[in-house]
Amino acid sequence: MTPLERIRLEKAAADCGFERTPELTDDGGLALRSAQFPEVVWLHSLGVEGFQVKASHPALLNDAPDATALASNLEKLYAVLNHAASTARTLPNRVADVFRQKTAQMPTSTEAERLVVQRVGQNLFRQALLDYWHGQCAVTGLAVPELLRASHIKPWAQCASDNERLDVFNGLLLAPHVDALFDGGWISFADHGGVLVSKALSTKACEQLGISRQWAVQRLTSGHHDYLNLHRQHVFRGGVS
Repeated sequence: MTPLERIRLEKAAADCGFERTPELTDDGGLALRSAQFPEVVWLHSLGVEGFQVKASHPALLNDAPDATALASNLEKLYAVLNHAASTARTLPNRVADVFRQKTAQMPTSTEAERLVVQRVGQNLFRQALLDYWHGQCAVTGLAVPELLRASHIKPWAQCASDNERLDVFNGLLLAPHVDALFDGGWISFADHGGVLVSKALSTKACEQLGISRQWAVQRLTSGHHDYLNLHRQHVFRGGVS
């Protein structure tokens, strides 16, 4: 790794959320870290073939085999590192731990006080989904954060704990019309991300609602699967048209 290449890669790491100074590894790579999470990402240059990225937690790289991914150029490397950092910031229990810290001293003796505490959790959940999905609808790619909804896969009221309610894998960031369809059980998603449309919607209704059979969630991981299975069983209106 040349000095110039190392500078470029260190800048990429810092730009993507790994703000600690990268450490040179024994095999000539860089170890990337952040004060915001304990996970580590290792980065190696492959010359004309691009870059190899390896993570200490497979979820950071969408459960890639051996927790390893390849990026053929610098632009794709930025995308991989951005996703790795945002996932690390929002891994299960991490958001819930922040919620517990923020609300530990807040009163909950009245309904109004409990609603204030709940609003703190909902705001943290929304911020986590905005981070994880990079401010874009997980289905349509709409990138207007003010319009996007933090949609629970397993409904908030049915969650057994704060860990479930605030699990980033129990949520999808959705455009308003997709959120309404998903929340009402008119659509769901398979584990591979493809859209499932309820038979309760006619072809004409699907056209009027703008439902596309090409809709898909692109970055689902194994962490989403149990929640999606519950949605398909208990929220989805059944059958696939």
